[in-house]
Amino acid sequence: MRYSALDGGKRIRPLLVYAAGDALECDHASLDPAACAVELVHAYSLVHDDLPAMDDDELRRGKPTCHVNYDEATAILVGDSLQSLAFQVLSDNASDDIPASARLQMIQILARASGSRGMAGGQALDIYGVGNEMNLPELENMHIHKTGALIRASVQLGALTAQASATRLKRLDHYAKAVGLAFQVQDDILDISGDTATLGKTAGKDQAAKKPTYPMLLGLEGAREKAKELLHEALDSLADFDEKADHLRQLAYFIIGRNS
Repeated sequence: MRYSALDGGKRIRPLLVYAAGDALECDHASLDPAACAVELVHAYSLVHDDLPAMDDDELRRGKPTCHVNYDEATAILVGDSLQSLAFQVLSDNASDDIPASARLQMIQILARASGSRGMAGGQALDIYGVGNEMNLPELENMHIHKTGALIRASVQLGALTAQASATRLKRLDHYAKAVGLAFQVQDDILDISGDTATLGKTAGKDQAAKKPTYPMLLGLEGAREKAKELLHEALDSLADFDEKADHLRQLAYFIIGRNS
């Protein structure tokens, strides 16, 4: 579990928790449980995604994947345990100044984002899409679940910790939806244009597996334009926020400009 969760990674999801909290002037210590919880769920998903029955990858974050370094059974149990630990952290260590109703809502949001209506469901669509054609709405639906759901949950958990109003929560969620799709578009671009050493995972994997991607449907330049459109959509969602939301703005720029 330590091997998979504590070494490497960009930590974008926990950063989004803190950035959403910053936009609402929330103390970072109160945000720690939510930030840890979303990263633990993300780490579990990577361990399981890399398994032979899924993406069958041997490299993650620049080192051998969990099942390669240990074995397949260990990796399955590691993923199960990381997921359980996420909910333990979110429920046991939540700050006392967070109302019980908000704490319960946070648990519900993370559970929904992780399961059949979120990340796991999106992964199933991704597996079934290998070798098959998808149109743009179908591709976006897959990634709204597979990648976007946990990114949206990250922002929502930060906002709920800060006890955001319904109006502000809605605007932050719109930002997160756009950023979540932008993240996946950039991932698809990097699968084609990046290299294994920089990415820390096998480059060209999606293309070789004939997975539906944004560059496949839109072309490489079309995919880059799509990422820019989503960036502007995300920034427009923050128009009513002041400079305290600058970390969210910076993360949006980072997501479409990253090279790994």
